[in-house]
Amino acid sequence: MLIYSLITARSGSKGIIDKNIIDYNGYPLIYHSIKVSKECKLINRTFVSTDSEKYAQICKSYDAEVPFIRPSNIAQDLSTDIEVFEHFIEYLKNNNEKLPHIILHLRPTYPNRNLNLLNNCIETFIDNFNNYDSLRTVCAFDKCPQKMYYINNNTLIPYYKKYNDIIEPYNMPRQLFKTSYIHNGCIDLVKTNSLIEFKSMSGNKIYPYIMNDLDDIDNIDDLEKSKKNYINT
Repeated sequence: MLIYSLITARSGSKGIIDKNIIDYNGYPLIYHSIKVSKECKLINRTFVSTDSEKYAQICKSYDAEVPFIRPSNIAQDLSTDIEVFEHFIEYLKNNNEKLPHIILHLRPTYPNRNLNLLNNCIETFIDNFNNYDSLRTVCAFDKCPQKMYYINNNTLIPYYKKYNDIIEPYNMPRQLFKTSYIHNGCIDLVKTNSLIEFKSMSGNKIYPYIMNDLDDIDNIDDLEKSKKNYINT
């Protein structure tokens, strides 16, 4: 299996300015994702996609490959992962680089992910490669989506007025519903062929890798909490 990791790091974060290179226990935040990717013997190459020359130079200093600067039109608040990954694949094709069997998505905001978790995710996906398009880490969610609402014109509206054969599930005991899981964005793997064929980061069939949640850094409070929980791997 030829496996590349792609670490995505745009420079326009709002919650924390320059979040992806902010100091995290003596190193830029993104360093920790580069480090664990480079240590993983199952990953053949470690790439970074960024719109910043400054970020690119920092990542290169830690031996990540940054062969291009991401165009600004796909580095906006509402830009999607699929746009970034299609740009990466297009780069590989245009430069006669081998396309990998698997692309591993690592977000810099999970500096506490460790090598054991990374290896387990990759090995699990390889073992199930013929039956799935992707693998995503998920965590059990203690709320029922069947009992959730949104507000429109100051009116509370349930997302589900009927669920399977259950009328008004929002008024029913949560014990009637299966455990829900939420995609935490810690580690994602996708077949390159599935990404190209379906134009999707997940394809049609996703393998669920259930894990305990780690600290995802989105704002200053998250950052301080994560630093306290830091595990040097």
